[in-house]
Amino acid sequence: MVTAVKVDITLTGQPSDADVAVSAERQGYDGAWLPEVQHDPFPLLAVAASRTEHIELGTAIAVTFARNPMSLAMVANDLQLYSRGRFLLGVGSQVKAHITKRFSMPWSAPAKRMREYLLAMRAIWHSWSTGHPLRFVGEFYSHTLMTPFFNPGPNPYGTPPVILAGVGPRMTEVAGEVADGFFVHGFTTQRYLREVTLPALCKGRASAGKDDLKGFEISGLPFIVTGTDEQQIRAADDAVRKQIAFYGSTPAYRPVLDLHGWTDLSPELNAMSKRGEWDAMGRRITDEMLHEFAIVAPPDQVAERLLARYGDIFTRTGFYAPYSVPEGFWDPIIAKLKSG
Repeated sequence: MVTAVKVDITLTGQPSDADVAVSAERQGYDGAWLPEVQHDPFPLLAVAASRTEHIELGTAIAVTFARNPMSLAMVANDLQLYSRGRFLLGVGSQVKAHITKRFSMPWSAPAKRMREYLLAMRAIWHSWSTGHPLRFVGEFYSHTLMTPFFNPGPNPYGTPPVILAGVGPRMTEVAGEVADGFFVHGFTTQRYLREVTLPALCKGRASAGKDDLKGFEISGLPFIVTGTDEQQIRAADDAVRKQIAFYGSTPAYRPVLDLHGWTDLSPELNAMSKRGEWDAMGRRITDEMLHEFAIVAPPDQVAERLLARYGDIFTRTGFYAPYSVPEGFWDPIIAKLKSG
């Protein structure tokens, strides 16, 4: 069944993001997400929280393994307080090279570690909200000290929902078990989503004693190729092919290509990326691949195509459009998505 979905915007990390969030709220967006790429997402979201009233604000994603559970629990609790209950904690693992070489943090068994990380964070929040002693002892994380001086006490808005990002089935299963929602990576296809992602989520939910995905947030950000004239469409097509190729060069995302029989493309793109052949990589994405990963349609058909493909799965969505469009371009598309 195709239903209306929440529609979100992705911020960039620039100082003007607070203004963008205010504008997005006026335009009817339901949420504004800020990724952790070139900037820490939390300070800007705090500023945006002070200047908005009802739009939800979230990280998409905050890198868990670059922090410990206590530090993330604290900043997320603060953002939930500052936003008056509008904060969404989107988290993800990143990949091994970034965790070990960029953040100089430990890496092992990412799905198993993520499960324990989120349980540890929830144990911390529970201690704050109830006053019960903090005692979490796991394989990777241990938190056994919480004195009154460092306890912020119960948050009047409760704990923020935790939305976990993933691609592989093991991390996806963890999301179904211990998170409140799941980020569908942009590097996915309808077939991968239905044949791999949804079964893994349901398996995780079942292990948590839940029969289905009711009440579970599924946020998808599909690639969009569109434009009002030939020049805009060519620019969108080129930008999206390059982004697909970039993700395709990451070994962790290879299962998506494998499912479609494009196994040989992954090592080829990886080798090209190490040589810095970014433009050439984009040209390796065929029309067939583009249409599997992206919604390719004129503006007046984007909402219809997106809902036809994902409307029975996504509870919220946005536009993965790594190219410029005129101001107000997405407004009629947003209206159609929100009306179903």
